[in-house]
Amino acid sequence: MSQPLRTEVLKVDALSIVFPENAHIDGKLPEVNDAPSRDALLKAAHIIRDTEETVAFPTETVYGLGGSSLNDNSVRNIYKAKNRPSDNPLITHVSSIDQLNRKIYNDYEDGDILRNIPKIYHPLIEKLWPGPLTILLPIPPERNVSLSKLTTGDQPTFAVRIPANSIARALIALADTPIAAPSANASTRPSPTLASHVYHDLKGRIPLIIDGGACNVGVESTVVDGLCLPPALLRPGGFTYEDILHLGGESWRNCKVENKKTLSEGEKVRTPGMKYKHYAPSAKVIVLLPNDSDTQMQLIDKMKVFLSSHQPDIIDKKVAIMTTLKLTPILKEISLFASSNYKGTKTEFLVSELGASGEAIQANLFAALRKADETDNVDTIIVEGISETSEGLAVMNRLRKASGGNIVTI
Repeated sequence: MSQPLRTEVLKVDALSIVFPENAHIDGKLPEVNDAPSRDALLKAAHIIRDTEETVAFPTETVYGLGGSSLNDNSVRNIYKAKNRPSDNPLITHVSSIDQLNRKIYNDYEDGDILRNIPKIYHPLIEKLWPGPLTILLPIPPERNVSLSKLTTGDQPTFAVRIPANSIARALIALADTPIAAPSANASTRPSPTLASHVYHDLKGRIPLIIDGGACNVGVESTVVDGLCLPPALLRPGGFTYEDILHLGGESWRNCKVENKKTLSEGEKVRTPGMKYKHYAPSAKVIVLLPNDSDTQMQLIDKMKVFLSSHQPDIIDKKVAIMTTLKLTPILKEISLFASSNYKGTKTEFLVSELGASGEAIQANLFAALRKADETDNVDTIIVEGISETSEGLAVMNRLRKASGGNIVTI
């Protein structure tokens, strides 16, 4: 049995990193104006480039667990640290399109910088890169392949994006190595949006965590496949389905959504998040879907019925109730009824608001699930869902998986 690693946590100041204009295209290196931040990034870059170990680092979406996309053993160490099934593909992160051409396609020619990216993607990446958009590209011809096959889940495509987070981009640029990076959590757990979440799950399994503060998007990247007809949204994330339709041009007008499809054990996975249980706390999760047309009085009555009829999940337990758009205005009434209805029992309620907009709910979701599970040690999490439009598509995708499909319409 291997000995646990010593896990070091180093802070990096994102504001100290300055990229030249168009560095995400031509690959010019950033300046890092804070010495401790520069040293931390160079140490992380050395681990990625020169060893087979992994590094956790912040992105705009969630923290990633990174290893070289070009090194089979680095990729194996990602799967090992997360205890992740090896047929679940990994997203490769590059710092620039120039790096994509050189390091993955072994293409050093001058000319059209987008030559290795199918034209259907051009309108999207011109507007949304760097950012939380992942695209599927054809694997290079066998003679040119440097990308580890272990990143692809035995598919003829690989997933790639350029992150917007300056720490992530600087790390990838300084290593000059494409980085395979799933979320930096133990497999099936809620994704980490703070370095402390990573430390909780992966302490002793990885040598280094770069602490860049909280992730501002809060859910993983949107994954699209423009190689199929019609093109498809495979995983909702940091950009909405509406963003893809609006910014993708004519070719994306008929884009289909595949995120609700559940794959069987025998089916191959095209992108992360399509097959396995994800995002789940240890606590039982129940998702409530209020009726949009109900008045506040009707919702209060329905919440009373729900809280009274779900005693096995509530009585003598520690219960977190998380509200969003419809239930937050009646939060006081919910709290008062819950407390009085279970008076005389050992039941304890922790009530909180996830946010007043889809963007805020998305940003707060994983951190709230982790706090309830790891800090508050609740037994049951009751969380209000939202309409599956805009950010709601990604939020409900994560909640559906976190709850194992345990969704109650009230």
